Amino acid sequence: MQRAITVARHSQGVLRSTSMMSSATTPSLELTKEMAPHGSLRVAINMRNPLLVSGKTDTGDPIGLAPSMGAAMAKRLGVPVQYVPYGNAGELADDGGQDNWDVGLIGADPLRATHVEFTKPYVQIEATYAVPLSSDAKSFADLDKEGKRIVVVSGAAYGAWLKRNIQHAELTHVDGHDETYAAFLADKYDAMAGLRSKLTKDESKRPGTKLMDGILMAVEQAACTKRNRAEGCKWLSAFVEEAKTSGQVMDLMKQFGVDGELTIPE
Repeated sequence: MQRAITVARHSQGVLRSTSMMSSATTPSLELTKEMAPHGSLRVAINMRNPLLVSGKTDTGDPIGLAPSMGAAMAKRLGVPVQYVPYGNAGELADDGGQDNWDVGLIGADPLRATHVEFTKPYVQIEATYAVPLSSDAKSFADLDKEGKRIVVVSGAAYGAWLKRNIQHAELTHVDGHDETYAAFLADKYDAMAGLRSKLTKDESKRPGTKLMDGILMAVEQAACTKRNRAEGCKWLSAFVEEAKTSGQVMDLMKQFGVDGELTIPE
């Protein structure tokens, strides 16, 4: 895990609609202290997802939809934002019980909610299977049978979903996307789960395969904070809903060129 905390400079043009927020998300002094007890809002970011993190500034600050949402939250609270970068979503979630961050931006999943409470998703990402060109599977259910083998990258929200929902097939977790591609090809798995956008981008890394039509599941990207911050949980949920309805989330999706790959759920 990358422990360095970087102080963000607000140069991403992300705050059009913070001034349009209603009094429902106007924080009191007490709420600001609850959400940012160390003086700044420490926002945990999963650096692995390119749809949510587009790159970095020259000083190393993350750029993209998720960091911009974090910056907008901090501005609304009237405090600086500090980014806490993590190498993957699993590491970020595992740190939920520690005092290392205040708000996490991550795929929502019940297995990650031991110490935190999630908002409703602000965007969602479709997941599917890559299968060999020779595969005769017509549906996702065809791959959940005895003798079938599925591989997935460790720590992914869709991997956690598969762990709960796969009943008959053998499920294997592998560290790293490239390593998962290599295992899929070398060990002749029946399917590999992944985000449709990521699998499409990495098509050259999995020759002789195709993507299945339809949506295996949707990874719901949400915000979360510690369960013991009762008022903070309410405020964060209200903030996310207003960011969606005000058009702020869509503006950011367009700004970072991901509006064709993400959708805003109701």
